[in-house]
Amino acid sequence: MEMEKKEKHMERKKGGLITMPFIFANEICEKIAVVGFNTNMISYLTKQLHMPSTKAANTITNFSGTASLTPLIGAFIADSYVGRFWTITVASILYQIGMVSLTTSAVVPGLRPPPCKAGEICKEATGGQLGILYVSLLLTALGSGGIRPCVVSFGADQFEEGDPKRGTKTYKYFNWYYFAMGASMLVAVTVLVYVQDNIGWGWGFGIPTIAMLVSIITFVVGYPIYRHLDPSGSPFTRLLQVGVAAYKKRKVCIVSDSNLLYQNRDIDDPISRDGNLLHTKHMRFLDKAAIVTEEEKVKMGEELGKPNLWKLSTVHRVEELKSVIRMGPIWASGIILITAYSQQYTFSLLQASTMNRHLTNSFQIPAGSMTVFTLLTMLITVALYDRVFIPIARRFTGLDRGITFLTRMGIGLVISIFATLIAGFVEQKRKHVAFTHGLIDHPTSIIPISVFWLVPQYSLHGMAEAFMSIGHLEFFYDQSPESMRSTAMALFWTSISAGNYLSTLLVSLVHKYSSGANGENWIRNDNISKGKLENFYWLVTGLQVLNLAYYIVCAKFYTFKPLEVQRKVVDSSKVDELQLVNPV
Repeated sequence: MEMEKKEKHMERKKGGLITMPFIFANEICEKIAVVGFNTNMISYLTKQLHMPSTKAANTITNFSGTASLTPLIGAFIADSYVGRFWTITVASILYQIGMVSLTTSAVVPGLRPPPCKAGEICKEATGGQLGILYVSLLLTALGSGGIRPCVVSFGADQFEEGDPKRGTKTYKYFNWYYFAMGASMLVAVTVLVYVQDNIGWGWGFGIPTIAMLVSIITFVVGYPIYRHLDPSGSPFTRLLQVGVAAYKKRKVCIVSDSNLLYQNRDIDDPISRDGNLLHTKHMRFLDKAAIVTEEEKVKMGEELGKPNLWKLSTVHRVEELKSVIRMGPIWASGIILITAYSQQYTFSLLQASTMNRHLTNSFQIPAGSMTVFTLLTMLITVALYDRVFIPIARRFTGLDRGITFLTRMGIGLVISIFATLIAGFVEQKRKHVAFTHGLIDHPTSIIPISVFWLVPQYSLHGMAEAFMSIGHLEFFYDQSPESMRSTAMALFWTSISAGNYLSTLLVSLVHKYSSGANGENWIRNDNISKGKLENFYWLVTGLQVLNLAYYIVCAKFYTFKPLEVQRKVVDSSKVDELQLVNPV
């Protein structure tokens, strides 16, 4: 008994709050690298590689979409084979290689087109020069695929399942994880963008490259004290097995008593450390996968109780698939928000570049640093949410987290609608000033209107992110099966991917179908002041209103996963106590 206690004590030494400095230090350095690399990318593409604005905007959203899609690959590898630590480490090295490649192309003159000369048409980048760009972006996208789905869940894994305060610690972790991430991004969009615009792109890309190297070293140093959870096999295989088994038994009658469905704790133990998922009455056609036929009873008896999982699944595995399907509609609701949010890095930045950005006679805000207002608002909102809003809301709701993550996401969607609505009116104001001063036909001239007119839309996007994005993270981690948490984080990033791809599609369609005589277009490549960008913003606003209505319906009918948690009661009887948990 004493030896067992000592072993358990030794196990508890791993993980916990002591690991947070290493994980947060890694995240801070990694985000400085990633955001410093991406935030001002449209300026690099248009001013250094001389890309047309629509092509540059689509290149960025396509890259962002790909970088948010690759997490499915990283999550699969982490959950199935090597675990989260090694996935993060190898992916970070890939990202590092991509950044070194891009930094080299920014430093070596032959790897980019020559500077524009007065009165001449700028020479666009050659196929070879674009090839280096695309290979670099691909490597960083692959790196992101391993980092993004694993870092968040790896940090949450450091808290013991048996800790009664784990739920409170977890939601606080998500809030402060996002706060640390936002603070590092703030440094990137101020200091690094200033370096890129005023010192040079070599240093502008070089500093993020060094930061990425520091993040890898910091993360690896913490290896001995991390709590490592072993991979539990391919989650996609398990989901497929349930689907195949249900299809094979499609003609079998559904049982009226769920207790007759197959359960096997020995098989499910490696994928249910938190506890088994309980049977739900939704999607009952999938329950057929857990119906034991007479033939299977005989066969299992001959094979000492080992079923063929392609023909017979446990209730827990069936409920894993149900949980993933139930999350789908909520997942989809985040796509339009990202489409709206992504405009900050494309058209809002182009707007800012035409406006008066001077704080003093000698200093002006870089256009790429305007997202500082998004980040500042997000940081302030997260801090106030954790320290002020939650304690007040807790008094009325009785929930530890103040409000459910579904409510939190809904608030974020509403705020995002106002962000794009206001953006349209601000664009009208900007164009009116340009027309009044005779600058409508001078795309390179600075319009005498303060860039601070853009602050409301940037700030509202930051507030929306503090509610929607963190709520989305909480939702995926909490409602996903525990053996699929890296995959769940990948789902979060794939919604971002879909949002960026939708932005690309929307921009392309609007540019194509809004064109008219004499070069008229909502989104003009040569001069946004002669376009109707406000109509594009209001189109996105309309789509968000429809999305909000869709989300409300999905949230109203969403069923939280029922979880049976087992924990030992420390008394002479040594009986397992069962606790039903219906998380909100």
